[in-house]
Parts: sequence; structure tokens; C-alpha cells
Amino acid sequence: MKKIIKIIISLILFILITITGYNLYMDYRIKHAKIKVELVDNLNIEIYSDIKLKDLIKNINGEILKNKKINTTKLGKQEITFKYINEENLKISYSFDINIVDITPPLISYNKNITLYKGTSTDLKSKFFCGDNYDDKPNCEIIGDYNLNEIGNYNLIFKATDSSKNEAQNSFTLHVIEKPQTIKKDIISIEKKATIFKDIKERYKTKYTEIGIDVSHHQGNINYEKVKEAGAEFVIIRIGSQKGKNGKYYLDNKFKKNIEGFKKVGIPVGIYFFSYADSKEEALSQAKWVLKEIKKYKIELPIAFDWENWSKYQEYNLSFYHLTEVANTFINKIEKAGYEGMLYSSKNYLEKIWFKPNTNIWLAHYTSETNYKGDFKIWQMCDDGKIDGIDDNMVDIDIIYK
Repeated sequence: MKKIIKIIISLILFILITITGYNLYMDYRIKHAKIKVELVDNLNIEIYSDIKLKDLIKNINGEILKNKKINTTKLGKQEITFKYINEENLKISYSFDINIVDITPPLISYNKNITLYKGTSTDLKSKFFCGDNYDDKPNCEIIGDYNLNEIGNYNLIFKATDSSKNEAQNSFTLHVIEKPQTIKKDIISIEKKATIFKDIKERYKTKYTEIGIDVSHHQGNINYEKVKEAGAEFVIIRIGSQKGKNGKYYLDNKFKKNIEGFKKVGIPVGIYFFSYADSKEEALSQAKWVLKEIKKYKIELPIAFDWENWSKYQEYNLSFYHLTEVANTFINKIEKAGYEGMLYSSKNYLEKIWFKPNTNIWLAHYTSETNYKGDFKIWQMCDDGKIDGIDDNMVDIDIIYK
């Protein structure tokens, strides 16, 4: 028995010595391994850039094990560590530093002339759009002297500065004028030429498209049968909104009638919610409310998040990145419930403000041929449409691309 124990102990010692020796040998090989990693010249990376490890490496003597995505959501120095198999078939660990920076100036509106009545209490800064890709609250200021209680023309500068000292400036003239005793309104009746739904269908209908409309209470009482007979292949219905920022949610007063009417005649429906959300928590609450209100209906098309509060954007204290996160929170909740999500916005804001969302896009661009470069599922191509069955107002015409 003692002999067997000695043999076992000897084997264990042999194995331990062998492993230790092998580890020492490998440590020696790795320590003296050929390492050739050539990085890109500029390691200052713009905040929120969509880059991966290989984008930062010019040349390497081996194969990177994992081409991981780089986290670029926080400013400052960041250590990047990765492993690769070199030409000697050794697993090498390598580290280097990058610097996440913000070089994008705030986005402002470039009004050249602003007119206010003498004695007004309006905050002049509110007459400008001011927002930033990174800062929730960039410093927005008026440079120059002016007096809203004194008639005159004032040459001023609207300036916005973010936390990285990026600046945007706009020179403008403030005109302070006397408020007239009575304001005469010349009413000129101009009949706007409507876009006829039948014409749109003839021009844009292919085997890859469907032509439809979107509606709310603005369209009044709708004859659903006539809309179907006119050729509408789908409809997107406004489910509701909220009473301003932090306000209560409410159903569009035509939602129930509209969804039941269109379902009855067999037109597929989608939904949109007009949001004033200023946080991810608020957006999540809105999504839950929408899901509760639609649970008894079959929704064939996407459910859209519609946020358009650009004239009061400074009041929201949201960077463009955080605004996109608000939208994503709503859409992610919708999609986890089994529906398609969608973001609604105009071409201008999709190009300048929204970060690329991982969802369907409902593009608003009122033109006969859009030049928007991004991907989109639905194109809202006009807001002056006329279709049989809707007499109270004009209607938006939309095209789905399959």
C-alpha cells in the first residue's frame, strides 16, 4: 500500500513539475514573442463613433481573436486590451490607449432677423433652436446689449458652447417695434392645390410598394368603405398623445372609431403615438400605455414613436444621443411585446439630430422624389392629400417599401 502511495505521489510531483516547466517555457516564449502591432495614426476617437477593434489597427503579425466593438459613449482616455494569435501560434495580449473626444459643435438655428414688440417678456434665447450631440444642456447665450422696452434695431450674436468648448455662433438683428393698437388682418383666400391619392397610386404603385394614408382626429368623420374603394392599401392611425411635457396620456378622440372602421373594411393598420417624453422612464411608461390600449386589436404594421417638440427643445435638457435613447426605450418595449417598432421624423431631423436607430424609419419628406440617403420603411410624401371618403380635411399620403 505504501508503495502505491509513493508511486502516486511521484506521479503527481512529475505532473506538477512538467506543468510548471511547460508554463515557464511558454512564459519565456511569450515574453520573447514577435509582436508587431501598428496602430492608426489618430487615436482621438469622436464620441459615439461606430468603430471596432480592427478599425484602429493598420497592421498586425497574426489574427485577432475577437473584433470587439469599441465603447465610445464616454469622453476621456480608455485602455483597449485584446488578444491575438501571432505568426508563431502564440496567444498574445496587447494593450493601447485611445482618447474619446467631442469635436462636434452644438446645433443652432440661424435666424438673421427677429422681431418682438416693445415690452414683451419673451426670453430671446427661446427664439433659437439649441442642442448638442453630447451635452444635455449646452450653454446658450445672447451676446450684446438690447432692451426689449426700447424701440430699435440691435445687432446681436446667439452663441452655443458645449462642455468640450466647441462653439456655434449666429449673428442676427433684433428688431424691437411698437405694438400696433389694432392688428389688421388681410384675409386672402388661396385655394391650395391638393395631391390626389389616385394620381399618387398611378405613379408610385409597383410590386414593391403599397400606397396608404395616416389619420387622426384632424380628418374628422371618415367613410371607411370609400377610402378602401379609392385604393388605400394601409392606414397608420394616431392612437393618442399626452397633454404636453409631463402631461397625462389621452386617446385621440377618433382612435376607437378609426381603428374599428378600418379593421371592418379590411385595411391593415399601424399606430403612432405623439410623444413629449423627456426621459427613458417616461418613454417606457408611454409604450406600456400604448400596449394596453391596443391589446384587443390586431396591428399588422409598425407602431411609431413620434417626437416633434423642436420649438421648445431647450426645455427638455436632452442631448441628441439621449433623445435617441428615449425613442429607443419606447421602441424596444414595443418590439419586446411582439410588434414592429418605428421612428417617425422628417428628413432634416433624421439627418442632423437622430442617431441611427436600430429600427424602422418613417420618413416625412414632402416632395415628389426624396433624396434622403438613409434606409426607411415608409415615406410620408405629402400632407395635402385628397382621397374619397375623407372630406373634412386633407390627409397625409404614405408609401410602404416592401
